[in-house]
Amino acid sequence: QVHLVESGGGLVQAGGSLRLSCAASGSIFRIAAVGWFRQAPGNQRESVATISLTNSTNYADSVKGRFTISRDNAQNTVYLQMNSLKPEDTAVYYCSAFGRSFDYWGQGTQVTVSS
Repeated sequence: QVHLVESGGGLVQAGGSLRLSCAASGSIFRIAAVGWFRQAPGNQRESVATISLTNSTNYADSVKGRFTISRDNAQNTVYLQMNSLKPEDTAVYYCSAFGRSFDYWGQGTQVTVSS
């Protein structure tokens, strides 16, 4: 059983920064792409950033230049560095490890950006 645990969320003022972490119970990150997703109240879950096994990254247009995803396979951890945060970044952030035939999700961490 794979468990993903997100941490690092919280309340921050606009313009501030947070770093989210996603820790895996095993070495799932060695065989999976990983993504950060978010869901705001009343909205569908959306992709924020993904990183492949070869460390190729993709970002939503709304976070390009502000967010950075990175992975440390040795520590079984994936990070999302979020800078220049905006109120519209407020959401529950989830990490997911996924492959061709599987996907695992964490329980989410709340990020609230005040104006």
